[in-house]
Amino acid sequence: MAKRVLDILVCVIAAPFALPLMLLCALAVRLTSPGPVLFRQVRVGKNRQTFEMLKFRTMYVNAPDLRNADGSTFNQDSDPRVTSAGRFLRKTSLDELPQLINVLRGNMSIVGPRPDLPDHLSYYRPRDFERLTVRPGLTGLPQVRGRNSLSWEQRRDLDIEYVKTWSVWMDIKIMVLTVPTVLFGRGIYVQNAQPKAESTSTGRES
Repeated sequence: MAKRVLDILVCVIAAPFALPLMLLCALAVRLTSPGPVLFRQVRVGKNRQTFEMLKFRTMYVNAPDLRNADGSTFNQDSDPRVTSAGRFLRKTSLDELPQLINVLRGNMSIVGPRPDLPDHLSYYRPRDFERLTVRPGLTGLPQVRGRNSLSWEQRRDLDIEYVKTWSVWMDIKIMVLTVPTVLFGRGIYVQNAQPKAESTSTGRES
């Protein structure tokens, strides 16, 4: 109950700042490449229930879905699939703003494990499913401790640590630490990553 109240409170406080930014982001996406403004993708939420996650589209329409060797989504600063506006949106994390709608809907929380694609579950170790016992989040423990500079296994380990040690104070602390992480663009891209496989998933963006 306390976590849900905190989520709604943060959304209400953020709304006057987030709405104008979202309008500008939508305009940038629309003017720089053809296709929809929003990217919609099925992700896995609490108790393995799937939902439609929203974000601003940062890739060209029908871009191939590239994966790293461990099954995680390929993500690099020189990725030619990413549009000019998308590169800026990713660097500033503004592409994630529409997920505030997911938070209000109750699909997501402000803080929690980042939601994975359904086919990512085939790469899970048995203990990794514990991260699915809470709502996924906009930000989380891995995002303030290294983000994509961490291996996928390290990120899942931190998500499990979050689930086991959660408190309202921890959520507030992660929210505060997320601010400098976003402002300085820390850990957005995997350094020297090379795509190893192309997934058959219908989702394209990371």
